[in-house]
Order: sequence, then C-alpha cells, then structure tokens
Amino acid sequence: MAAICLITFAQVVARYGFHAQIEGALEISTVLFAWLILFGMSYAVKINSHLGVDAFVNLLPPKIFKIVAIFSALAGFLYAFLLIYSDWLQYFNIDTKGGALAYWSLIYKIGIGMEDIKYPLWAQNLFGLPERMHRWIAYLILPTGLALLAYRCLQATIEIIRGERRLIIASHEAEQLVEDNKDIIK
Repeated sequence: MAAICLITFAQVVARYGFHAQIEGALEISTVLFAWLILFGMSYAVKINSHLGVDAFVNLLPPKIFKIVAIFSALAGFLYAFLLIYSDWLQYFNIDTKGGALAYWSLIYKIGIGMEDIKYPLWAQNLFGLPERMHRWIAYLILPTGLALLAYRCLQATIEIIRGERRLIIASHEAEQLVEDNKDIIK
C-alpha cells in the first residue's frame, strides 16, 4: 500500500509540478493493488479480520452455530477453488472452462508483455529480456492468491472444528460499541 501511495504521489507531483509523467505508474499501481487484494484476502482469513454480519448466526444454538460456521469456512474454500480451477464443474453438466490457473497458463504460453511496465535497460542487456515486462509475472498472483485463500479457509475450517476459532469472520464489533456506549443516555 505504501508503494502504491508513493508511486501515485510521485506521478501527481511529476504531472502537475513538472508537466511530465512517470511511464507505467498507473499500470504499476494497478498491479500492486491486485497483489494487495489477492494476498490480503487470505491474510485477513489467517488473522480473523474479515468483516461480516453475524447477528442472526449468534442467535443460533451452539451446535447449529458451529455447523453454520464450518459451512461458511468451507464455502470460502469452495469459492477459492472454483476461481482457481473451474473445469471440475463439467462433472455436474455445467459448461465452464478455465479458472485463474488456466488463464495464467495461457498468458505464460502466449508470452505477451505489459502495456507500460518495462524492464530496466541493464536487465534487458544482461539477461536478453524483451522491452516490456512479462505479463505472466504480474498475473502470477491470481492462482497464488486464490490458492492461499483456499488454504486459509481450510485452515479456518479445522480451527472451527477443533474449537480454536468461532467464525471465519471477525465479529462482535456492534456488541462492543453497545457495551462501550450503554451509559451515554444516562
């Protein structure tokens, strides 16, 4: 996030202060933002900081609550797995092909470069790289981030089954606010 802010700030200063631009700044910020989101969603599951609405779930009896919590963690795993590899849905007569892994593989095979992000001249000369950065490098976060999300959701499922964790989301924000402010009206 810091790199995105610095690049964007430098681009604004260059554009409005010096009537120049930093080549590739927007594309670099976009790629960094994608990496932030796709790494961040699995990290948020790991540290239990995804926000969610749990008012209804908290009214359930403990056994049903646990079943719903396990179901929600498994739904997160299924979501990630579906985005990584959707060809398995053909077994249910659902016409799908691809997923993040297939898309990344295709981008790797095609070998196209990014629009504005270029390798430094020294790297081009030293390693014989093309002018533009390989797109598959930027897109590697798609299968990687989703695989991490699937792993963290499976890990959360096990923790919920063992009783080490209640939900896949952070909860009780509203309860804490009510508790902190219950005496304000008095």
